[in-house]
Amino acid sequence: MPALQTVRLNPADNVVVAAVRLAKGDTIASENVTLSEAIGAGHKIATAPIAKGALVRKYGQVIGAATADIAPGDLVHTHNMTLSDLRGEAVAPLRRNVPEPPRSFMGFRRADGRVGVRNYIGVLTSVNCSATVARHIAEAAERSGLLDAFPNVDGVVPITHVSGCGMDMAGEGYDILRRTLWGTAANPNFGAILLVGLGCEAVQIAKFKSDYGLNDGRAFQSFTIQDVGGTRRAIEQGLDRLKEMLPGVNAITRSETPASELVLGLQCGGSDGWSGITSNPALGNASDRLVALGGTVILSETPEIYGAEHLLYARAKDQSVSDKLRARLDWWEHYTSIHGGEMNNNPSPGNKAGGLTTILEKSLGAVAKSGTSTMNDVVEYAKPITTKGFVFMDSPGFDPCSATGQVASGATMIAFTTGRGSAYGCKPSPSIKLASNSDIYKRMSDDIDIDCGTIATGEATIEEKGKEILDLLLDVASGKKSKSEELGYGGLEFVPWQIGAVM
Repeated sequence: MPALQTVRLNPADNVVVAAVRLAKGDTIASENVTLSEAIGAGHKIATAPIAKGALVRKYGQVIGAATADIAPGDLVHTHNMTLSDLRGEAVAPLRRNVPEPPRSFMGFRRADGRVGVRNYIGVLTSVNCSATVARHIAEAAERSGLLDAFPNVDGVVPITHVSGCGMDMAGEGYDILRRTLWGTAANPNFGAILLVGLGCEAVQIAKFKSDYGLNDGRAFQSFTIQDVGGTRRAIEQGLDRLKEMLPGVNAITRSETPASELVLGLQCGGSDGWSGITSNPALGNASDRLVALGGTVILSETPEIYGAEHLLYARAKDQSVSDKLRARLDWWEHYTSIHGGEMNNNPSPGNKAGGLTTILEKSLGAVAKSGTSTMNDVVEYAKPITTKGFVFMDSPGFDPCSATGQVASGATMIAFTTGRGSAYGCKPSPSIKLASNSDIYKRMSDDIDIDCGTIATGEATIEEKGKEILDLLLDVASGKKSKSEELGYGGLEFVPWQIGAVM
């Protein structure tokens, strides 16, 4: 038998997590239980009798209630556990107060003082009808060698989406799309933006420019396909506009910048039973390190903090910040109910196959990404973040949509944990991926940057992995390519949150 069979996360827990696949009849010596059935790695094993209706605890917190009597050695999963309305103790975590020595990276400082980690030109679309033209402009620029004479320009990124028309022009969905487009265009990883529209859409370019104080110049250009005379002329026009903007973008070079200028979006996708034990706490440690350096970290995916919100309330800077988070959760409960859903529709089938049973369990692990720092603010989706430190941004749990909002709010990098395996990248903000278990890291080593599975085997500590993550973040911020960048990801992952009727 392997040296490590199971992991106990808290003395008060009545379940442990299988460290490896275990066979029926195996004895867990550390818990004095014999398995009644085979248990997969990452899945939960009862260590004490749990009566029907009694609470199941993991992380020292409530993750659900038994739907049948559960004996020691039984698998605890969807067949015998469900969601509970009860929560654990709302205790603020012990703060990590270890000082960080000054750190820096080589970034691109913009005219407004913010700092980017990449120097892209974006081809932004006001409506889906201009998506193909935007993509052709970007591809033609890359393919033609137009960028060869401009070594400080990282590339041309088409930012296309599926909306922009057929919507209420006074509704929440319209407002969210416009601020997502504006926030993305304003992200400091872009040196310049070309905005392309069709001409008759709901998101009118003239109004967009007026509302956000935009004027055509060296760093911003715009036109519509209808005005310039169709698709071919629009592509030619786009390339001509890029030629005008490229010298100014290329003139911006990297300079040494304190780590406090980094804005990091925290994501998890394809989570498993190890995510809340290895990769998420390791990322939380890196988050605390970055906050200690004066940087900013953004936790999102509101449906995936449901059940762990009490832990965030305990970390809020003051009551007003707690009230903002409560308002967003109230909104989500209403939003899901009017559409015939419920918050426990999450976890996904893949999450459950990896050992996660309820949204409470998933959320308790997901919140670990944010570390232990004080929660300084809560902002709505894609709204600008103006507060340093740990901030929460409201978003769906769909990873590309959530990350899109974080980038629009100002995230210049994304850190993405995964247990089942994720194939994701982001432009303009590079994404690093962290594996919760060594098996998925080995299988998907071309996609995943860091193996946090070594925490489970005792080969590494959370502190050591946290430092490794921060080191990689600063290296990537200075220009090193992440695995997803090497694979060419990021051009199709812009997914604004769609709310409201399509008309």
